[in-house]
Amino acid sequence: MARNEQLIRQHKLLQILERYRFGRTLDELRNDLVEELGLSSLHVRSVRRDMEALQAAGLDVGVHETRGRGKVWKLGPRFHGSHKIDASATELIALSLARDLLTPLAGTPFWIGIESFWNKIREILPASVWEHYQKFRDVLHVLGLPAKSYAKHQGTLKTINRAILEHRILEIAYQPLGQSQPSTRRIEPHGIVFYQGSLYVIADACEVAGGDERLRHLKLDRFRKATALDEWFKPRDEFHLERYLRESLGIFGGGKLQNFRIRISSFAAPWVEEDPWHPDQKLDKQADGSVILSVQAAHDLDVIPRVLALGSEAELLSPASARKRVAETVTKMHSQYEGNG
Repeated sequence: MARNEQLIRQHKLLQILERYRFGRTLDELRNDLVEELGLSSLHVRSVRRDMEALQAAGLDVGVHETRGRGKVWKLGPRFHGSHKIDASATELIALSLARDLLTPLAGTPFWIGIESFWNKIREILPASVWEHYQKFRDVLHVLGLPAKSYAKHQGTLKTINRAILEHRILEIAYQPLGQSQPSTRRIEPHGIVFYQGSLYVIADACEVAGGDERLRHLKLDRFRKATALDEWFKPRDEFHLERYLRESLGIFGGGKLQNFRIRISSFAAPWVEEDPWHPDQKLDKQADGSVILSVQAAHDLDVIPRVLALGSEAELLSPASARKRVAETVTKMHSQYEGNG
């Protein structure tokens, strides 16, 4: 184990004990470290050695016997804190904007952490910093957030997080839109994505064999139950969640990436340049002022709604299957609006 990893663990242990007035058992500390540091495994013996190292360093940390829970580790009265929080008005603005953007997570473990950290800052920083911050924050607002909350999914999120960290198979009751009853599925969860105000679980479907064909993007809103089984899986060596998400245009799962080409009129081209669809998109300017937008996506539905939103100012050129799908949609819309209604 690298020395810096031990120091990170020990510093985190002090932060955890500061939050718990009545102390934590070694098992509880071990579980806290696994969750907060994203560890795949950690033995209780390592936690004991870390605590003993803190004692040897002269910190006021001791073992106390309690009724019912057994031995717990607690901070003593001579402990003066493991860290000091400091922030400028500009940093507070950035943090408060991020806090506003994450309001759909209210009630979840993520939001509890956000609010806990925000309250710690409020207690420590002087009034002068808050006054300077407030002058700017009063004229800076966040709009366009979805009116939703994941508070009722708090227990489900904890189960999913534990399964991700411990590589445990999840059994879920999942109910897609239009399905009258939830179906039972077994998945191998890789991570959670916060996309346009909604949470999605990226996972492999246990019943499917072979590579990216197993990948599923499951919306948390449709989870009715999640149980972490006493069965473990080995993550695929070739799959990297960050790289996978960086290549994707949206949140729809569809297997291999496809190349999409869209002609954007000269009128709409400035909007596509101003608000890119993807960091790696390519724009080829045409003689008439229009542009050919080239972008990769894993599913037609990552692209088609964007094309339709531009109306007659955009034309999906390829692939042919997606172009046909747009044509069918436009035909249905024409039949709906034809006549006096």
